[in-house]
Amino acid sequence: MQILLVGISAKFIHQNLAVDTLRLYAKNQYGLCCNAAEFTINQPFDWILSEIYRQNPDLIGFSCYIWNWELIQQLGRALRKVLPEVKILLGGPEVSYDPVDALRMAEADFVLSGEGEEPFSRLCIALEKKTPLENVPSLTWLRDGQPIKNPPAPPLDLSKLPFPVDDFSRYQNRILYYEAQRGCPFNCQYCLSSTDKGVRFQPLPKVFEELQRYLDARVRQVKFVDRTFNANPAFAMAIWNYLAEHDNGVTNFHFEMEGGLITNDQLEFLSKVRLGLFQFEIGVQSTNPDTLKAIDRRNDFLLVSKAVQAIREAGNIHVHLDLIAGLPYEDLERFGKSFNDVYALEPEQLQLGFLKLLKGSGLRRNADRYGIRWRDEAPYEVLATECLPYEDLLKLKEIEELTELYGNSGRFRTGLKALIRLAPTPFDFYRGFAQFYRKKGYHLRPHPLTEQYDILREYGLTLSGCDEEKLGWLLEYDLCAHEKIRKRPVWMPISDPPETREKAYAFLKNSQIREKYLDHYGHMDYKQLYRLVHVGFFPFEPESGEEKETILLFDYQRTDLSGRAVPIVLND
Repeated sequence: MQILLVGISAKFIHQNLAVDTLRLYAKNQYGLCCNAAEFTINQPFDWILSEIYRQNPDLIGFSCYIWNWELIQQLGRALRKVLPEVKILLGGPEVSYDPVDALRMAEADFVLSGEGEEPFSRLCIALEKKTPLENVPSLTWLRDGQPIKNPPAPPLDLSKLPFPVDDFSRYQNRILYYEAQRGCPFNCQYCLSSTDKGVRFQPLPKVFEELQRYLDARVRQVKFVDRTFNANPAFAMAIWNYLAEHDNGVTNFHFEMEGGLITNDQLEFLSKVRLGLFQFEIGVQSTNPDTLKAIDRRNDFLLVSKAVQAIREAGNIHVHLDLIAGLPYEDLERFGKSFNDVYALEPEQLQLGFLKLLKGSGLRRNADRYGIRWRDEAPYEVLATECLPYEDLLKLKEIEELTELYGNSGRFRTGLKALIRLAPTPFDFYRGFAQFYRKKGYHLRPHPLTEQYDILREYGLTLSGCDEEKLGWLLEYDLCAHEKIRKRPVWMPISDPPETREKAYAFLKNSQIREKYLDHYGHMDYKQLYRLVHVGFFPFEPESGEEKETILLFDYQRTDLSGRAVPIVLND
């Protein structure tokens, strides 16, 4: 029997963990051979269909999520017409809650609900040996056109969970995923993890051995998919210790965290790890007590703030904070308060997401109580609530776009910080920016990088108290921090006059200074080196604002967490 597992990701760079785990579990535990095919939602429908068709499988298994569910439904209906004998299997969070409806919508034969490793293997064996399907746990299937729901499988013994990579060459320059635990201790009503009971962990010796494989392969990034990685502080600390002790200087590890659970001992340890070794995503979602109570989220923002501030002061861990718009009891102004609270923590990224009414979630069941209206199709995103009309939601969409483009890129940090001080709050700044952006029609097309600087400067000059000359220097500093300027905007000051260049040459000729700051360039000729770095003159110190002439050298091989070159002061 030819078995094909299909993963359809949002982007090619992402590994489909479910497909790899199912395939390798079936191979390791039962000797089953399954093929895998990976696609993205951005590829043409006809091309995906043709690639699946050409493999001529007997059983096709789709991994279903909110971002690919609409596409999978279309594929299922088309495959019924071009491969009438094929069996279609669905699995994943998007189909687990209402498997009978999923069978109908995608014209499928089977749905596996919940954890799929053991049930998938058992289904393949049953189909191959033609044994009764009643013995396959967690299976919903059709008998004489009527749906049958088998009892659920017991939770998987995580010591049997396979390492999800058998050939690292397939994943060059891609983000890989790892699962150290399953379940979540919290009961957030917007999340499907609230349906899980308890948290289970892989054995630590197994985790260490598998993490070493990533380290040995020197992969770029590994994302832990655990919903609350630090749910067990001792378990989290053991893994962090191992990764710090075996650090290869290259691999970055990403964790989803509960900020309020980070202990003082952990903060002390984390302050000393290598720059870029870890990356934390911390869900705040809201700072409104009434909202947090409604969604049953236990979140002490004071504790979260303390932890984030300590991590930010250490400056060695990228921090990503999340907010959700459209939650109960949060109108535009109150969401602005949550936005300002989180923005004040100065994370490397502030993700402004929008509520999705997931099948099986508590908020979907209680949507009428809060007047929540949402799209019928996946990803079931909120359209309005009793507190947030659609018109205000559209305003938040525009604010989200500019927060992502300007705030989260890290490219405009210094100029942006100066301009935000001219507005009553960060939220007011972005709200005004969004109104300006739309009025000018800038939302109608994408803009190259130089135009993005032009637009920010243009808006900045509309703010009361804006110093045009100083803003020009700050934006030049931001641009220099990311790249050697090739095409200078017409408004940008000239920051490298001949006398500055001579000072730079003298600096680059000095062997002691080169050994201290630029040893990684070896014995490169100083003129050649000058073409790789950038030297700029500023009439004031850009970061502090101190009124003193400053000459800075930007080395693009040494950067901070935002990818900005850390400048070296030449005039000291």
